[in-house]
Amino acid sequence: MKIALVSLNQAWEDKKTNLDLCEKYIQKSSGENVNLIVFPEMTLTGFSINIGSTAEDFENSQTIQSFSLLAKQFNIGIIFGVVIKENNKALNRSIFVDNKGTILGKYTKTHPFSFSGEGKYFNAGTELTVISFNDFNIGLTICYDLRFPELYSALSKKSDLVINIANWPKNRVDHWATLLKARAIENQIFIAGVNRTGKDENGLEYIESSNIFNANGERLEFDEYEDMKIYEINTNWTEEFKTKFNTTNDRKIDFYKEIL
Repeated sequence: MKIALVSLNQAWEDKKTNLDLCEKYIQKSSGENVNLIVFPEMTLTGFSINIGSTAEDFENSQTIQSFSLLAKQFNIGIIFGVVIKENNKALNRSIFVDNKGTILGKYTKTHPFSFSGEGKYFNAGTELTVISFNDFNIGLTICYDLRFPELYSALSKKSDLVINIANWPKNRVDHWATLLKARAIENQIFIAGVNRTGKDENGLEYIESSNIFNANGERLEFDEYEDMKIYEINTNWTEEFKTKFNTTNDRKIDFYKEIL
């Protein structure tokens, strides 16, 4: 599968500008025969807790409709982030649409970022999401979720690849790279992290740090176009690797349940 990760320089709460930029990358990746393109958390707004101006109704979300049309137009799967209204709060979601524009799945962030007050405005998700696409089983996570290995252990039971979309700032980017690599090694699957670039209205800086790691913790090679990286990954590689060195078989799940 060919997959593109876009380290989008997000304009603050400017949905039209960001959508136009996304379309440019979608068109380019379609021309490169990419199967799936992935954008950062809260794709068209940046990480904002101003839900009054960013949140949309799920059933008539302009963001979802726009990406669905682009997916169909350019014959490509798309993963993007969007803020969805829920009662007096909102949901921080990752949406997966296939190359026909159909929603294959949606995931709500399990761990709102308490240090920014995200939990005051966003409800936490309570369900895992794994989607079958192009011979891959793909798990979805969002940003701060990356710090919780239990979530990835659960997803890895059914996933060949777990994708994390994020707005992860420069001052903690070493954590980001280390955790992506660790999640790949400990679960022996592909882990992809898609982070933004630029600077937000809170003064936080973001640097290019999107990557895919394999089951051996190796950072994969890629082709590059501006802020987009294009990879080719294959489940056969993981299967062959695990025939020689499978550590997940030695997990003691029942014991972990007792001590956690």
